[in-house]
Amino acid sequence: MSENHPTAPGPGTSVSGRTGDPVTGDPVGRPLTVADALALPVLAAGQPQVVTGGDRLDRPVRWVHITELTDPASFLKGGELVLTTGMPLPDEPAGVRRYVDELAGVGAAALVLELVRRYHRPPTALVHACQARGLPLVTLGKDVNFLEVTQVVHALILGNQTDAMRRTQRIHEAFTALTLRGAGPEDVVRAAADMSGRTVVLENLVHQALICEPSASTAEAALTRWEQRSRATPPADRVGVSGPEGWLVAPVEYQGERWGRVAMLPTPHGPADQPGGPITPPTPATPPAPTPSPGPTTPPASTTPLGPTAPPGPAKSSAPPPPCPATPPAPATPSAFGPEDVTVLERTAMALTIARLIHPTPWERTAHRAALRDLAEQRHRSPAEARARIAALGLPTENTYFVAVLADVPTRDDTAQTETGLSEDLRATGTPALLGHLTPTRLGILLALRPDRPWRPTVERLARTALELTPGATVSVGSEAADLAHVARSFREAARVAEATLPGQPLPPDRSFHERCDIGLRRLLFALRDDTRVQDYAERRLGRLVDHDTRHGTDLLATLRHYLDAAGNKTAAARAGGLSRETVYQRLRTIERILDCDLESGEQRTELHVALTALEVLRVR
Repeated sequence: MSENHPTAPGPGTSVSGRTGDPVTGDPVGRPLTVADALALPVLAAGQPQVVTGGDRLDRPVRWVHITELTDPASFLKGGELVLTTGMPLPDEPAGVRRYVDELAGVGAAALVLELVRRYHRPPTALVHACQARGLPLVTLGKDVNFLEVTQVVHALILGNQTDAMRRTQRIHEAFTALTLRGAGPEDVVRAAADMSGRTVVLENLVHQALICEPSASTAEAALTRWEQRSRATPPADRVGVSGPEGWLVAPVEYQGERWGRVAMLPTPHGPADQPGGPITPPTPATPPAPTPSPGPTTPPASTTPLGPTAPPGPAKSSAPPPPCPATPPAPATPSAFGPEDVTVLERTAMALTIARLIHPTPWERTAHRAALRDLAEQRHRSPAEARARIAALGLPTENTYFVAVLADVPTRDDTAQTETGLSEDLRATGTPALLGHLTPTRLGILLALRPDRPWRPTVERLARTALELTPGATVSVGSEAADLAHVARSFREAARVAEATLPGQPLPPDRSFHERCDIGLRRLLFALRDDTRVQDYAERRLGRLVDHDTRHGTDLLATLRHYLDAAGNKTAAARAGGLSRETVYQRLRTIERILDCDLESGEQRTELHVALTALEVLRVR
């Protein structure tokens, strides 16, 4: 009698993160394995013992096949859990070897032998043959209803198939929704990482990691030595596993040509360590002594029990078979990818191709912008992660110092032109840098220079390029940063210089950019112009004088400016204002009366000078 029971369509594990049923232990969301089947109560009641192939119990079970034929292989297609009472087994060793060779050749998952009717211990020839072919051999010490086994396993398989179809449908729906709303590459890669529970990386043809969404690992672990690891992973024309690390990769195209690829990285643990991995057999124990029976039998090889072990019965042979030693744990290997992982990556590649058409801005620029913002705002978890991300974009991080540069343009319409021109300048001179806009009218540049290369000539060239492209642009620079951890400080300094630069501020005589040493009192007060304390101070010290000029049409504020600029020299103040000395004396006395101050006091003149400068920068538009 031979009976087939179809199961799941293919081997492999599914998307990480799904586990078995917490009550029954039934596998959910992945193919059933030999270990899973043996752990089911219907088989565990038969006291299963693994005789051979204990390290191969993670084989997927795609069929349950009950057979009492001497040549069952002709009814098999691979992946079957073969159940037999042993009645058809040949007596001669050569026939047993042929029986096992046919099962192994067709790809049977395991052979389960019931030791109740013909045999009470597995024949030595069968054990040796299974060992030679790597076929798991499991014995059942008690009677088991094979039909009930097929019903239980079949129900699990159908349930898994239905669940897999539903999950696949949800994957398609999710990526369709992303495409319809015009999602960018960051959204697509993030969705792939969320659905798969694995790290997903988008790279271009020169192996620069533009987007990394870590899931099962950190960005540092995923991107360390990225270019070398990526170059060791050959490209593929379709979705497939490639390279020494076993990445799942898919090509990404743009206008019919390959543009880059998206890679899904395996988790760093073996399948048994992952949620939903194969069920580990219980600790081996000494099996009960077998009872001899008629027929050609010999002492079997060692066995490993699975499930509950019955108390040993009376020994009827000279000695019970020795227990199988515990199998040492396998070394950690990347967990396998399942059909759903393949579906996720296929849809990811397709969505990225469409996103490339919708978002024409080169994604390298998008990646640079994101990296610059992360560095400027210190969003990285650690300096090591920052180094890994920047190195994956192709920038040197060792034996390098960094300088932050900001280029502010008058309108947002000038941003794209200036960004393109600066990018071409950096590329033409071979200057390693990140470039991207931080705000609609502000471009950020991070220079990565060798210690023997001074930064001032490079910044001067960039500043001249920016001014040629966009008259009215302002270039500001921060101080050197010896490490990526200090880049945020350099960006803050450059931002403070930019904030302290008045519209139309003349350039220093020897350069085309501004730096911290250019900030004097006027520029400092301009940077602080939105601070209410500065506004309040200027109003308290000079508000009454401004009100007097407004009501009476006088120009006492200008006379005060000339006097303070002349450091208290009344003759110089009269000459600057085109007034007589007597008129200046009279106006100064009026100012002292209105402001209730002493203009002969150096401290009060300083206070009024600061207030007057603050008032002037507050009026700048």
